Amino acid sequence: MIYEERIEEIDLQRYWLVLKRRWRPATGVFITTVLAAFASAASPESLYQASAKLLLRTDQTAALTGIQDLGELKTLKQTSDPLATQAEIIFSLPILEDTIRVLDLKDAENVLVSPSDLAKNLSVEPLEETDLIAVSYRSGQPELSAAVVNQIMRSYIEANVSSNRSEVTAARRFLEDELPRAKAEADAVSAALRDFDEANNIVALPEEAGAAVAAIANLDNQIHQAKVALVATESQATQLSRQLGMSAQQALALASLNQSPAIQSSLAELQAVRSELATTRTRYTAAHPAVRALERKEAALSSVLGSRVSTETGGVPGQAINTGALSMSSIDEKLAEQLVEAEVARVSNYNQLATLVATRDAYQEQSSIFPGLKKTQTELEQRQASAQRNYETLRLRLQEIKLAENRNVGNARIVEFAVPPELPTVEGATKPLLAGAVVGVFLGIATAFFLDLIDRTLKTVKDGEKIFGYTLLGVIPYFELPSGYELPEDSAEEDGMPSRRIITLESIYPILSGAYQMLQANLRFISSDQRLKALSITSSVAGEGKSEVCANLATTVAQTNRRVLLVDADMRSPSQHHLWNLINAVGLSHVLVGEGSLERALQPVTDNLTIMTAGVVPPNPMALLDSERMASLIELFREQFDYIIFDTPSLTGSADAAVLGNLTDGVLMVMRPRQVTYDRAIAAKSLLDRSGANVLGMIANGVDSKNDFGEYSYDARELTDLASRTARIASERLQNGRQTVAVNGRR
Repeated sequence: MIYEERIEEIDLQRYWLVLKRRWRPATGVFITTVLAAFASAASPESLYQASAKLLLRTDQTAALTGIQDLGELKTLKQTSDPLATQAEIIFSLPILEDTIRVLDLKDAENVLVSPSDLAKNLSVEPLEETDLIAVSYRSGQPELSAAVVNQIMRSYIEANVSSNRSEVTAARRFLEDELPRAKAEADAVSAALRDFDEANNIVALPEEAGAAVAAIANLDNQIHQAKVALVATESQATQLSRQLGMSAQQALALASLNQSPAIQSSLAELQAVRSELATTRTRYTAAHPAVRALERKEAALSSVLGSRVSTETGGVPGQAINTGALSMSSIDEKLAEQLVEAEVARVSNYNQLATLVATRDAYQEQSSIFPGLKKTQTELEQRQASAQRNYETLRLRLQEIKLAENRNVGNARIVEFAVPPELPTVEGATKPLLAGAVVGVFLGIATAFFLDLIDRTLKTVKDGEKIFGYTLLGVIPYFELPSGYELPEDSAEEDGMPSRRIITLESIYPILSGAYQMLQANLRFISSDQRLKALSITSSVAGEGKSEVCANLATTVAQTNRRVLLVDADMRSPSQHHLWNLINAVGLSHVLVGEGSLERALQPVTDNLTIMTAGVVPPNPMALLDSERMASLIELFREQFDYIIFDTPSLTGSADAAVLGNLTDGVLMVMRPRQVTYDRAIAAKSLLDRSGANVLGMIANGVDSKNDFGEYSYDARELTDLASRTARIASERLQNGRQTVAVNGRR
């Protein structure tokens, strides 16, 4: 992903560099297109433009109907503008046709103009942040322009009023149809509420429900008190029954027997016989006849008493009473009376409690139907209120809408009428100029890319790397002095001084000197296993700056205290003697043909740098270079110097560099962007490949940071600052007459 983003960034930079390289023709095409658009837009015809303003507002009378907000300037979409919608309505066909009809607008052939022709010169624009719409019209007659604008606004207002009136009329008819239905619905609901109250005997349902709740609460209180009294009487009766040893029924029966004369008579006789029997037993034995007679008499009386007691109680179970109990003490009789009274109280409390519970249950059953009745009654009352309210609302709105129906009220009002303009308005050329500018930009960009496409030169360092496929060993930036700091023309030749292009002689160009130092370091890195001593430097075509690179590289290596020999092996077009301002009396060609000594051909220029010029131009330079004498001479140079740099001819048109490359340790290819074409570069590479020379790498010379990108570019502002400082230093030295570099062995 990172690699793809990097490729995309480089491609964008490449496109930008194309525009920078071709900005002059692109700018020319742009200016020409804009001028042509301006010329075509210029019109000698004078037009008069009249303008007016409309105020758009909401029709307040439309709210009287309450039906979908009739007449309001609302939109279906939240993003749409109501004013823009009304502006389009002004442009509509009915408005334009009405304007043409009223003003009787005709063309030169006395025929009514078409709405499309009228709309061509009509402008309707909403004013930002206001509720106003500006209407303007242009024509050759000022009165006509004002009349058209005013009539268009009148036609629009009339159409708007008519539209609002039709909406109000439709609303009135709707209300007139709905009012009887609303009245019938209200009456029906009221009748249903009356029938419900009568069917359920409802007079005042809330009061009745409240009274039932209060009665249930009072009954609950009485039931609680009755339960307490019942528990008390039951407890008392139980305690008395335990003391007497009889139940309450028995005590009640005993009290009844004590009131019977027959029972009391029989009881008295029985008690008298028992008393006599007791006295007789004290005198006689149990078998004595007197005792036995009394015992029989006692048994007979007891039987008679039991029979009478049974007859008196009716033989009810649980009321069997021992005849012995009929003779109780006064205390027992008192307790029996209390037991009877307690039983009577208990039964009374029990009956009262049962009555209270039954009454409460009846009230609760009645109260349980109250919520349903209340819900039904509430629903009926709500329906009645809603129906009545709806009826009253419709009735009031119908009265109001009848009043509003005859009012001529719309959503628009003219706030500024159009007046005939006094001065003509020339038709503006803004839109044609903008269109020309846009077209000019596209044509300019297209021109730039077209020129770059037909230009077959290598435009960037990347292009050179792709074509040659060699390792990039150095990048020498393009450099020129800014205006105002030009060096004197004679500074390159005054008193035998070297050319200004040998910028490494003094450290006043740090970036350029650093580029050559980097090139020197890279040469050492690529030959770590075998030291390079003899180098051939060439280029694809002439003009790529190989001789300048040779001179500066030789100077840079010499500044590291190494003995360097720079040989001008370009015997077809020699240039080193011009760069160093040397006399080309005896050079390489003389030594190779034996017409000059080696000592005279070697010309020291600094402590560690020696120059051998090319000498006279021979008829066949390649024959001299491809000779045993040349090979021997190179071996001799290897013994005397640490580095030998050969400035060879370009590869186009000659094979001198390829031949010499086989005699040296390697070849360096100099490539200058926008100097060599693809065909020449491919041919040069093919020649080197066929020769079998050891190509060490490529040197990019004259790289312009404005036309290249990536790691090959330099800060143009920094180079400009260096150039300014360099120019000032050089000018001061020339004015003071100081010589900065020794030539021919002189400092």
